[in-house]
Amino acid sequence: MELSTRNLVLDADSAVDLQMHTTNSDGTWTPEQMVAYLKTEHFGMVAITDHDRVDQTAALQQLAFAHDLPILVAAEFSTNWRGQPVDTLCFGFDPENDKLKALASSLLSRQRENTRQVFDYLLKRGYRFEAPSDPLQDLLKYPSAGQPFALAGLLTNHTGMEWAAAWKTIQDGGMKFSTNPITDVVDAVHASGGVCLIAHPGRGEFWPIFTPSLLDDIRSDVPLDGFEAYYPVHTAEQTAMFVDYADRHDLLVSSGSDSHGKNRNPIKYPAHPIHKLLDRMGIHIRT
Repeated sequence: MELSTRNLVLDADSAVDLQMHTTNSDGTWTPEQMVAYLKTEHFGMVAITDHDRVDQTAALQQLAFAHDLPILVAAEFSTNWRGQPVDTLCFGFDPENDKLKALASSLLSRQRENTRQVFDYLLKRGYRFEAPSDPLQDLLKYPSAGQPFALAGLLTNHTGMEWAAAWKTIQDGGMKFSTNPITDVVDAVHASGGVCLIAHPGRGEFWPIFTPSLLDDIRSDVPLDGFEAYYPVHTAEQTAMFVDYADRHDLLVSSGSDSHGKNRNPIKYPAHPIHKLLDRMGIHIRT
């Protein structure tokens, strides 16, 4: 497969964004809308990191060539480490790798089973969803990362329930985001020529906030290549800490907006601060 990033050379201040999501996972942009927007905004290179999707690479590369916008092969994998969720950004892997495809397929199957269980819970609670088509089958058509949100949306649309209450209701019914062991994902990505970085390591919420000692811990278990140092909700102190840690341990850093739609647009990060990662991907920075 011909890649749009092959032999790519960028200026040091070229605009890049290496974490974005479309309707192929849990975003509201279609891939076509996102790429058209990015081209209009003069991005130099991007990565579309839909959750656990290794099957959209060819289609994204076709879009890249059609719009003359280089798109790096990438995905954000839903993983777990020591019982905690740790989203993992992976770049430059072979999407035809059998182990990666099996991991993505297994995760989708488990997410669909969870959706069926929660839907059955809602029916037993007395909720009814009148629709022209089978609402459960419609839910199961969503990508894995989108199914919990679709479940909550179904509940709000048919009951008038507030979003927070709907989310709690499906959590009470056992809703969860399926994950794969982080070691399995990292091993498969490395075997296929890619690299793996911790996504939004300072974000918190559902995920652990990584300190230097916690980074030491996870790296003692998993041969990670780095982390997403530049992220919208990281404080300046966090960003500086992640960059310093990466420099001391010869690790890679990335930058990403985590855009899921027009409520959080892509960010024009300069290419130079993540030049080590780009160089590993065969993308060179003019000096």
